[in-house]
Amino acid sequence: MPVRRRRSCLTVPADDARKLAKAAGIDVDEVILDLEDAVAPERKDGARETLARALRDHEWRPETVAIRVNRGADDDLALVAELKPDVVVVPKVESPDEVDGLPVPVEALIETARGLVECARIAAVAGVEALVLGPGDLAASLGVPELTIGGGAHVEQALFQVAVAARAFGRAAIDGPYPVLGDAEGLRAAAARSRALGYDGKWCIHPAQIAVCNEVYTPTAVEGDRARRILAGEGVARLDGEMVDEANRRMAEAVLARLPS
Repeated sequence: MPVRRRRSCLTVPADDARKLAKAAGIDVDEVILDLEDAVAPERKDGARETLARALRDHEWRPETVAIRVNRGADDDLALVAELKPDVVVVPKVESPDEVDGLPVPVEALIETARGLVECARIAAVAGVEALVLGPGDLAASLGVPELTIGGGAHVEQALFQVAVAARAFGRAAIDGPYPVLGDAEGLRAAAARSRALGYDGKWCIHPAQIAVCNEVYTPTAVEGDRARRILAGEGVARLDGEMVDEANRRMAEAVLARLPS
């Protein structure tokens, strides 16, 4: 299964030809062409046509191109089978059966109480590459009295649970979007929170959020240098006064794996 960078994952409405054309040229790790929440029900058929035309007509700069489908929508899955994007994003996943046997690799959105309970079994499915926490729908599912996406006491627990499930099966863990545009510091804080729990990246709802996410989810030069020193000191019990053992070396390898090649 390929290892993809997902520091920044930009969502784009699949029914907006202008935004799709712009997204094709954006320098982002992943672009998600959204047939679900971003498209009104009466526009779904037209959105599939617009998306298909955009994929065929443009050269796509993002490393990964994904399509977010509607849950249980056979027409969407038929389009995925035809167009073969790098990844399909499946919303509100609540059981392994929903992501098994799909024609391309899967990012499973965990955004309901049942999905959170089942997230380890979902991560175990062979075709799944990543789990994505969807904080807004999860809050609604839990009955949380919080109207700001990503806010509320439940988020930390959900982030941790999804991260553990993802890592147990070697999957990526992706945080959901920060909803406040123009608030770079709030975005940075939200990204740093999930980064501290081992997350690989975050969804972006505007191109202006990409740079912050790329920065937060990329190890700093200091972190990279220390990781190299740990791995270079085979058999060394101390580094800068701190004990170094095999756990430290595995942590150092994980840091270096996040650095650009």
